[in-house]
Amino acid sequence: MEDKQSQISTFIGMGLIFLLLYLWMQYSAPTQPAQEQQSANTTQTTDSNQTQSNGNAVAATPSGTPADTSTQQQGPDQDVLLAARFGPFAPSAKGQEQFYVLENELVRVTFNSKGGRIKEVFLKNFEKVNTDTAGNDLKSPVRLLEDSKNRFEYELNVNGAGKVLTSDLYFKGSKSGNTVTFRADAGEGRYLEQVYTLSPDNYRIDYQVGGQGLNNVLAEQAMRLNWTNYLDKLEKNQQYERSMSSVYFKAADESADYCNCRDNDVESLGEKPVSWFAHSSQFFNTSIMANNFAFRDFVGETQMFKDDNPDLKLLKSNALVPLNNGTASMTIYAGPNEFERLRAFGVSLEDIIPFGASVFGAINRWVVHPIFDFLSRFIGSQGIVILVLTLLVKLLLYPLTYRMVLSQSKMAALKPRLEALKKKHGDDQQAMSMETMKMYSEYRVNPLGGCLPVVLQMPIWFALYRFFPASIEFRQASFLWATDLSSYDSIMRLPFELPFGAGSHLSLFTLIWVVTTLWYTNYSMKQMDATAMQNDQMKIMKYMQYAMPVMFMFFFNSFASGLTLYLCFSNILNIGQTVVTKQFLIDNEKIKAELEANKNKPRKTGGFRERLEQAMKEQQRIQAEKAKQQSKKK
Repeated sequence: MEDKQSQISTFIGMGLIFLLLYLWMQYSAPTQPAQEQQSANTTQTTDSNQTQSNGNAVAATPSGTPADTSTQQQGPDQDVLLAARFGPFAPSAKGQEQFYVLENELVRVTFNSKGGRIKEVFLKNFEKVNTDTAGNDLKSPVRLLEDSKNRFEYELNVNGAGKVLTSDLYFKGSKSGNTVTFRADAGEGRYLEQVYTLSPDNYRIDYQVGGQGLNNVLAEQAMRLNWTNYLDKLEKNQQYERSMSSVYFKAADESADYCNCRDNDVESLGEKPVSWFAHSSQFFNTSIMANNFAFRDFVGETQMFKDDNPDLKLLKSNALVPLNNGTASMTIYAGPNEFERLRAFGVSLEDIIPFGASVFGAINRWVVHPIFDFLSRFIGSQGIVILVLTLLVKLLLYPLTYRMVLSQSKMAALKPRLEALKKKHGDDQQAMSMETMKMYSEYRVNPLGGCLPVVLQMPIWFALYRFFPASIEFRQASFLWATDLSSYDSIMRLPFELPFGAGSHLSLFTLIWVVTTLWYTNYSMKQMDATAMQNDQMKIMKYMQYAMPVMFMFFFNSFASGLTLYLCFSNILNIGQTVVTKQFLIDNEKIKAELEANKNKPRKTGGFRERLEQAMKEQQRIQAEKAKQQSKKK
């Protein structure tokens, strides 16, 4: 039989853990199918035209007419206007959009000759998920940078014309192998050039911007890059996805940083050199890394959208790009947030994966993720990988579990003596507490031994809270009834919204966690003295232990099902470890003998024990003085 003091300490520890977990969670707080089909048809038309052009990868606009008719008017007046507005780039201010395609086994990248920019990145091995009104998952291809409202342009300070935007210029394109080159004519053999080369087996694009004779065209050998990116909705849990999407950046000799993920934000770095910046969603990102220079005067901005907006979020970046020897060399990455792939760049790009900061992020990056990566090489099911990880964690922490059960058993061995103290002091709770602490001191029993092992597991719990929804390995990975371990599992759609942001569904893994937690609570309560349960404080404690998992059900209901699956496995294994340890590994008679031996050992003077006894004696003296004064008043 466990003692109520041991149970209280354990329950208090668990309560603090769940409270801290809740506070941590609060702190660390699509296009339509027809549009997707239209986009797919447009891409197919592009690919068809590409094939018909004998490998030149050139496709005109579907209508065959220029997109900007204002620049197509002929005549001397129009030429004068173009010369005034675009200066030497007037010849490039009129033309027709053409599309060029580069692809490998992983990705297909479509470029637009107007602006010489990336129009769309089609990821061949990934699908996005939207949910219809009936709660059914609708899957379609993942496309990055696809929104027609997006902008990727340079602001040029042109002699005799002032500000000219490359988004207004028509570049002449050519394709050679897996390289596309765009040139904007500036007359007299001068031009602005953008060159894209797609890696044969990666999501990497080598990118150069520069040109010929720009010294006589530009007022300064630098260009300002303006990047506006409307993120598409790619995940089932869009609230979670929105809160994990942001602009990331890395200043030289500093750790990576990001704009506020949960509110509108603007981050300006001034003259700090920046080595890279990225627009990242929950599982995908587009990053731009400087090679032979550093970005200057960087500004990142995020704007939040409501749930009814067709876009997820608006991300903006603005930076000065110097032209060293007339050229700026960069690397563009547009693909999934795969840890090892991002780490291979050697510029800390993997830090955009929201594993968490401080010790929790370190645990995820260098302990949890390597273990999952290793296990995934031999186990095909991510759910089984989670089970194996839970087993490993429980085995590593079993010495703590054993000490917890041993401490509870020691407290239980002292139960007859504690009951004698209760009869002696009756309702005098203060005297009872002092005598109890004195008894713990004499028998050398730690009353906090029951909750300390649980507290020591908190860093792992907090780390896993961030790990599962951030790891792309669990995205759309199914296990049992869960279709996506990075999002919530649902066994029932509800016609109403649950409180506390729990959604309009029921998560079975969460319900299993609640049931197993209640079962263990009931098991623990039965070990307690029935007379002790009549105490008002113990009644409140009992109700709290039953109410707490029910309350947290609302918070876990919309979390990543990988986390709730881990909690279910952890609960079941914890129950098994506790029962087996108590029944087969703990010798109660040996514990009683050890306690008696501890009492008879000579006690050391000084230290915490002596200060505790002095404090208890002082409390007894104060109590005696109060009792004497009260008797005099009577």
